[in-house]
Amino acid sequence: MDEAMKTLMVFDFDHTVVDDNSDTWVIRCLPDRTLPNALKDSYQKGQWTDYMGRVMAYIGDQAVSPDGIRVVMETIPFTQGMADLLTFISAHKSAVDCVVISDSNAVFIDWILGAAGLRSAVDRVLTNPARFDDRGYLTVRRHHAHDCARCPVNLCKRAALQAYLTECEEGGVDYHRMIYVGDGGNDLCPSSCLRGGDVVMPRRGFTLEGLLSKLQSRGSALKARVVPWTSGTEVLDELRSHMLPATP
Repeated sequence: MDEAMKTLMVFDFDHTVVDDNSDTWVIRCLPDRTLPNALKDSYQKGQWTDYMGRVMAYIGDQAVSPDGIRVVMETIPFTQGMADLLTFISAHKSAVDCVVISDSNAVFIDWILGAAGLRSAVDRVLTNPARFDDRGYLTVRRHHAHDCARCPVNLCKRAALQAYLTECEEGGVDYHRMIYVGDGGNDLCPSSCLRGGDVVMPRRGFTLEGLLSKLQSRGSALKARVVPWTSGTEVLDELRSHMLPATP
């Protein structure tokens, strides 16, 4: 298929691809599955990644090994229908590219997709860099610096998406349609940069759906069509409806 005819699928990860929050799921690797109150209380609004750095340091202090963390992270459940959706995308890479933009971290996402055999579906993961240091502690850094007042200090998904699209355009790829799938408040900012032929798909009953509904009621200039979803099957139906030629 001509690169100019490709569709770009953009996914949030937590409560979208997977049906929980990977950053809180990791607490299950601790013997008592809880954090000290002083650590919990250290979180400051908009600085979640810095907080998770302290959480992972605490997990390391409790002598939880990288393998001990990994075993737990690989048990996080996928949202209904999402594994089938990603399997479909993996089988149709000539027509569909796929990006994950997430406030989680690179290690968690790589583990989770890899354990499910779905890593090949995703062309790029834009998230907070992470690695294990010499002590075996997972360290997490902010994805980038930005000047968007609406987004957490570590990641503006709109800025990340636009930087990715610029890179693609410089490489000769200009997607004819984007479908953005998410659930949270930090998915609103990238939704605002979608074009008239694009689609934003908020998860029903979650924050993004309410925020988009408010924008629409105020007559905002949101260009993309809004299509709520409950399962990955509905997202797959939407994707199929845009693919040319029709796919089986």
